[in-house]
Amino acid sequence: MKHLKKLALAGAVTAAMSVSAAQAADVIIGVPNWPSVKVTAHVLKVVMEDNLGLEVELQNGTNPVVFEAMDSGAMHVHPEVWLPNQANLHDKFVKEKKTVKANPNGVAAFQGMCVTKHTAESTGIKKLSDLTNPDMAKKFDTDGDGKGEIWIGASGWASTNVEKIRAKSYGYSETMNLKEMDETLALAEVDNAVAQKKPIVFFCYTPHHMFALHELVILDEPKYDAAKWKVIQPTDDPEWLEKSSAPVAWDLAYLHIYYAAELESKSPAAAQLLSKVKLDTDTVSRMTFALVVEKQDPAAYAKKWVAENAKIVDSWLK
Repeated sequence: MKHLKKLALAGAVTAAMSVSAAQAADVIIGVPNWPSVKVTAHVLKVVMEDNLGLEVELQNGTNPVVFEAMDSGAMHVHPEVWLPNQANLHDKFVKEKKTVKANPNGVAAFQGMCVTKHTAESTGIKKLSDLTNPDMAKKFDTDGDGKGEIWIGASGWASTNVEKIRAKSYGYSETMNLKEMDETLALAEVDNAVAQKKPIVFFCYTPHHMFALHELVILDEPKYDAAKWKVIQPTDDPEWLEKSSAPVAWDLAYLHIYYAAELESKSPAAAQLLSKVKLDTDTVSRMTFALVVEKQDPAAYAKKWVAENAKIVDSWLK
């Protein structure tokens, strides 16, 4: 019993030290679990430390956690908020509570479902709705249960919830097993499928390095129609899936930097910088390629990128 108490005390002390260390930082950046947000976080950290003399910490967290933390002051920055994916969080903290601010310079992004070129040629799949055909779905069956498998994203992604809605709306939730898993593991499966020339279908998006690695085919869908896009997130309604419907393609998305409104008084220079940062799809794709494919250290890469892109960085600081 004494041993357990010592362990508990040690854990409490460690947690307290971690909190104290985080609180000592001038700016705390929340980092969700996908490559592009990670590299942007490191770039922002380098720019603020080297040009503004601030101490910046990075902390992992899901989208809802980071927004709640920006609201309370426990974190100050979300480097990559996807809209309309996180529209519910935007409405709550930006529009209603006004505790969070959004950088207006969005990076254009695509979201949809992809197959490899070999998959398209060998199975004949062209449309996302083709997966509602049990015979087509079986071509993506890897475990012998008669249903295919499709990766819809990682747990904690707002897009993963939307893909559950889309699967229900199209009807392929009845013929396909919807896989939620870490992106690194999912992309390893894509690599293996390409190497072994096996069919695979999966969630895809830009900016992303996957399009530079493989020949991918985006499955056709009806064009986005706002009247048909009825998406509710689990944080807003326990019956979100039953009440939602989205039998059409995603609208064009935009990625924005968000930051705590309190930074405007706590660290005006940081707030001004965060409101001016501007990137584009190709730049973010190259950044993620460097980290994921070339396996470059994110901190070292960020230092190098900032040094090589002084004009871009200077435009953020004006």
